[in-house]
Amino acid sequence: MGQSPTPSRPDIHATKPVPVRHPARWIGGAALFLFVFFFIRLLVTNENLQWPVVAHYMLSPEILKGLGRTLLLTFLAMIFGLAIGIVLAIMRLSSNPVFQAASWLWIWFFRGVPPLVQLVFWYNLALLIPNVSIGIPFGPQLWEGSTNLLITPFTAAILGLSLTESAYAAEMIRAGIQAINIGQTEAAATLGMTRAQILRRIILPQALRILIPPIGNDTISMLKFTSLVSVLALPDLLYSAQMIYSRTYQTIPLLIVATIWYLILSTVLTFAEHYIEHRLNGRPLALGAVFNSLFKSRFWSLRRQEARS
Repeated sequence: MGQSPTPSRPDIHATKPVPVRHPARWIGGAALFLFVFFFIRLLVTNENLQWPVVAHYMLSPEILKGLGRTLLLTFLAMIFGLAIGIVLAIMRLSSNPVFQAASWLWIWFFRGVPPLVQLVFWYNLALLIPNVSIGIPFGPQLWEGSTNLLITPFTAAILGLSLTESAYAAEMIRAGIQAINIGQTEAAATLGMTRAQILRRIILPQALRILIPPIGNDTISMLKFTSLVSVLALPDLLYSAQMIYSRTYQTIPLLIVATIWYLILSTVLTFAEHYIEHRLNGRPLALGAVFNSLFKSRFWSLRRQEARS
């Protein structure tokens, strides 16, 4: 008798997986495409935008001067805010209950009061304290000055912005310090290092790598917060644009000028943040890596997997 033929098995490798259909993605993509199309059409065809006027004022001396003051406010507010924030974070992590309570109250107050309220308050500080004096307690005064002369619009802006930033920076720095393994602190202590040396040489350098993204995000937020100083008649970028369109009545073009400059500065700060982050992590930075880190998402990774399958 002949042997029965062995049944053939289906070739598993020849079967190609069929990707799952996602009609909602196509519908959402089409709706988004239509929105972008009509938005670009509005920018191109609407004559009320007055793009020649926008191009004329982009490099106006008044606008550039306000731009420089905006950058100066951002830089000083971040420097003073981070410096105070480091002290507050160390106080918050201290074993001294007085330091802990003082740091908590500072963070609670300046994180709870809006920056605009603080700007107006500091600018009107002379109504509360007409004169400021420095001297020996229960002794002679060494110096006395008028609060109106000390608290200028620029000083009030720096106080309001930097004190607000100090509260947020303190919490970020505290979280960065606590993210470091406590075993490193104990090992450094066994080598005879003081707490200050451990903090300066071991904790803060490692915490800096963790803190760069949130600090970069805070810097961009601070750049936008500087527009609040227009209530103090301080000629920053926004107030300079307001001063021009109050004379020329070209409101929309001047607001577009300010918007474009804010977008340019935010983009530059974003690239600077990614550059510093890559340098601290010891990785070379290429332009493609920046775009990949900016626009990388799970959606596109899933699409690439479906395409490969």
